[in-house]
Amino acid sequence: MNDKLNTGSHDLPISDALAAFMTGGWDDTSRHDLAPLPLAAYTAKRRAALVQRFPGERLVIPSGTLKVRSNDSDHRFRTHSAFAYLTGGQQPDDVLVIAPSGAATLFTRPRSPRSAEGTAGQEFYRDRRYGEFWVGARPTLAEAEALYQIECAPIGRLPDALGGPARVLRGVDASVDARVAPHDGDDELTSFLAEMRLIKDDWEVAQLQHAVDATGRGFEDVVRALPQALAHPRGERYVEGVFGLRARLEGNAAGYDSIVASGAHACVLHWIRNDGALNRDELLLLDAGVETDELYTADITRTLPLSGRFSPVQRQVYELVYEAQSAAIAVLRPGARFRDFHAAAMRVIAEGLREWGVLDSAEGDLHRRYTLCSSGHMLGLDVHDCAKARASVYLDGVLEAGQVLTVEPGLYLQPDDLTLPPEFRGIGVRIEDDLLITEDGARLMSAALPRHPDEIEAWMGDLVP
Repeated sequence: MNDKLNTGSHDLPISDALAAFMTGGWDDTSRHDLAPLPLAAYTAKRRAALVQRFPGERLVIPSGTLKVRSNDSDHRFRTHSAFAYLTGGQQPDDVLVIAPSGAATLFTRPRSPRSAEGTAGQEFYRDRRYGEFWVGARPTLAEAEALYQIECAPIGRLPDALGGPARVLRGVDASVDARVAPHDGDDELTSFLAEMRLIKDDWEVAQLQHAVDATGRGFEDVVRALPQALAHPRGERYVEGVFGLRARLEGNAAGYDSIVASGAHACVLHWIRNDGALNRDELLLLDAGVETDELYTADITRTLPLSGRFSPVQRQVYELVYEAQSAAIAVLRPGARFRDFHAAAMRVIAEGLREWGVLDSAEGDLHRRYTLCSSGHMLGLDVHDCAKARASVYLDGVLEAGQVLTVEPGLYLQPDDLTLPPEFRGIGVRIEDDLLITEDGARLMSAALPRHPDEIEAWMGDLVP
C-alpha cells in the first residue's frame, strides 16, 4: 500500500521537546476522600455466594472490551452485567479473578502516569482510547480499592493470576479466553452467574423502582411532546429523542433501543428504526425503559391513541389485551410456575379472538399467529435478565419473592393478514408493566402509569389539554 493513502492519526508527530515538556508540571489529582460505593456491601455478599458455590476454584469474570462502532469510533462502553453485579465497576478491560483461596482481586488498567518515559508516559495525552485527556481519568488502584472494596492490581499482572485451571465467563473478552484453556465447567459458571440474579436484594429493588419511576416521567414527557411529534415528518424519532433525553438526565441511558412504533409499525415486535411519521388516527406503541447509572433498567410499554381517544375498534383490541394482562397479573405469587401468567393471558386472548370470529375455537395454539411471543421475562441489569439461567430454575421453574419481571401480552394484527376483518388490520397493541414478586402476591412497580383505556384518555387529556 502507498503510505500516503494511509491517513492514520490526524495528529502531528510528538517532538522530543514536547514529550519532555508534557512529563512535568502536573499537580497530584489522586483522591484520598472516596467512600465505598453504596453497593459495595452487596457485591461482597454476592462474591461470597459465588465462592460458596465453587469452593477451591479459580473463577475469572471480565468486564468486557471496547467495541468499534465505525473506523476509529467506539460504542460507549457498557460493562458486562455479571461483572457489574459482582464488583460495581464499569471500566473496560477489567477482570475479576477469584483465587482458589476465595480471595478476590480486580485487575484494572491504572491511571496513566504523567512522568514515565516513552510511550507509557504519553498515553494520558496521546491515546485516543484510553488517554485521560481524551476519555477522562480512570481511578488509581487506591481509588478503585476505596470505591469497590476489593483488592486491586494492575492489568499487566493478570497473566500471573491465571496459572492453572479456571472457570471463565467466556465470550466477554477474547484476550482472556485465549489465556485460559476451556474448562468443562465454564457453562456452569455462566448459568450460575445468571441464576444468582433471579432474586433481587433490597438495593436492586430500589434501583429498579428508580428506573421505573424515571421511565414513567419519560412517558409523560412523550405525551406532552405529541403535538410537536405529530407535526414532524419523523415523529417516531422525535418521540425517541424526547424519551432519550429523560433517560440521559436521570440515568445512564435508555436500557435498550426504544421501540417507537406508530400504526402498522406496532405489528413489528422490535421496531427500532423509528423513522415513521405519526398519524392522529392511529395508535402509538412505545416500549422504553430508563437504565440507572448503576445499570438497572425498567421495561414498560404503553399503546396510546394519538388523537387522545381510542376509536371503537382500537378500544376493542386494547381492551382485550388489557384483560389478558390483568388475568396474567392476577396469578403472580410465590409458588406459581413462571409460565402460568403467560398461559392465563393467552386463554383470554384466544377466547377473545374466538368471540370476534377470527378463530373457530379457543383451543390449541392458533392464536399465536396474532400474539407471536411470550408475555414476559425477568428484569434487572439486563432487560431480558438472567437469560443464561437453566430452564429448570427459570422458564420451567416457580416464582419466588424478590423476583422482578415484566408482564406484556400483545396483539399484533398484521396489515396484510387476510384472516382478519379489514378494520383490525394494521393494529398493534402491547401493554407492559414491571412487577415485584412479594411474599403474598406481586407489587405493580409501574402503577403510576395508567393502564385502563379510560385512564389513559384522561391522563393524556391532562397532559395535553
